[in-house]
Amino acid sequence: MNTPDIPFHALADDFADAVKPANFPKQVLRFRNIRWAERVGLGALPDEYWMLYFASFEPLPGNLTHPLAMRYHGHQFGVYNPDLGDGRGFLFAQVRDDSGRLLDLGTKGSGQTPWSRQGDGRLTLKGGVREVLAASYLEALGVNTSKAFCLVETGEELWRNDEPSPTRSAVLTRLSHSHIRFGTFQRCAYFEDRAAMAKLVDYCVENFHPQADDPDMARKACRLLEAVTQAT
Repeated sequence: MNTPDIPFHALADDFADAVKPANFPKQVLRFRNIRWAERVGLGALPDEYWMLYFASFEPLPGNLTHPLAMRYHGHQFGVYNPDLGDGRGFLFAQVRDDSGRLLDLGTKGSGQTPWSRQGDGRLTLKGGVREVLAASYLEALGVNTSKAFCLVETGEELWRNDEPSPTRSAVLTRLSHSHIRFGTFQRCAYFEDRAAMAKLVDYCVENFHPQADDPDMARKACRLLEAVTQAT
């Protein structure tokens, strides 16, 4: 496994909450992305370890010791909302691909968090299959997007207002470049937390856009924004 030095440890206390995954009654592996598993050093995992790590979410060796639900801000329905965060997912681990690039393993449908509000923290199996197909299609088109890494059916009946119910449940693990959002920066600005903002800028520049580095923090932040804008 291509384990990094876990850079997110530098941010965890200010930007995330430690959470526990749901205890699912059944676990059936429905999809695994072998190509990307090989690229991050997990291609040789036996089936039982796929279930251990991506259904029960036991910590990967030498990685994050517990899942982290990210905090962030943003707009909903045209109104600024300072009470947002990962409501049905978490950051599970950080790995590096075969080129040394830092990647996050995050989840969808892994249970409730402090940010779930009235939600059940779950994902429908149909929704997971749709994301696997969409992510694979976008990657085939050359779109720089998150990858569906693993999909496990979890044996619960879910009720949804927008589709026939009850419907089957699942948990999806994604592989993405980062779980940092624009709303992560907005949260720092909202609380006028310059120290946290500087820590966040440093993290993003060091791990994703080293070309934006500058000894002056204000210039570094502007150069980071420019780099992200050009890359998006």
